Parts: sequence; C-alpha cells; structure tokens
Amino acid sequence: MTTIAVRPPVASEPPLVKRLIEQFGATRLDESSFESGISAPGHTVLFFTEDPQRIKETLDVAVILPEIAQAMTQRLRIGVLPPPLAVAKAPIYGVRRWPALVFLRDGGWLGNIEGLRDWAEYLEITNQLLAGPVLPLPPKVIPVAAAGAASCG
Repeated sequence: MTTIAVRPPVASEPPLVKRLIEQFGATRLDESSFESGISAPGHTVLFFTEDPQRIKETLDVAVILPEIAQAMTQRLRIGVLPPPLAVAKAPIYGVRRWPALVFLRDGGWLGNIEGLRDWAEYLEITNQLLAGPVLPLPPKVIPVAAAGAASCG
C-alpha cells in the first residue's frame, strides 16, 4: 500500500489559505518541494502569502485566486508559499509587494501581479502573462534599510 505524504499546514495558516489547498487543489510548497512544484509542465501561479494581520489583502487574494484559475482557458496550477518561503523566494522573482502572484510556464517566469487589483485587471494581466513569452528573471530585489536618526554623516 502506498501512502502520500501530505504537508502539514503552517501553524498560523489562515482558514482561507487552507481552503485553497483543501477545496481547490492548491499545493502548499516548502523548501523541499519548491523546485518540483515550479518545474512541472504547464502553467503555475505561485501565491506569495503574508500574515493577514500585517497585510489584510492576503485573504482577498486567497478568495480571488481560484476564481482567476477557473476563468482561464488553460489549466493553472496553484502553489501556495507560506510567509517565510515567500520572503526567501521574493528576490528571485522581483516581488516587492504582498500579496503577490508569480506566473510560470514549465518553470520559466512569465511575470507577477502584486497587491490587490480589480477583477478586470486580474483577468487582463493574467491572460497577457499566460500568452506571453517566458522571460529572463528580473534583477534581484535587495532590501535596503532606511537610514534612521543615527545616520552616517
């Protein structure tokens, strides 16, 4: 008998993010499953989540994302990145604003949608990204600390 290992939910994973996995077949990614999760053939959207206490729009995108996937003519797999993994992978894909959706085809980067958008914008941008070419990864985002009261000088 073969058993399938199911990754446990993140301790503070919001119910609407769990719903993506349990009801809509999204895959919860972690460091060990990330590469295989993104390199599968076809289209994938990565959902870069954040604690909704910090960024409330995370819950809005968790509700909107399955509707976006359903509205597309091609199959769109959903990968959910918990906040620590999202922060670690953000520089690779040029993510600067949460929540973010990163679109891939066969593991190649197509582009991002960052922050909360109107429904029509989601559909328009998603269709453009899925129809567009695979692009080189953007320049890495390097966080810069703001100078405080004790600045150089």
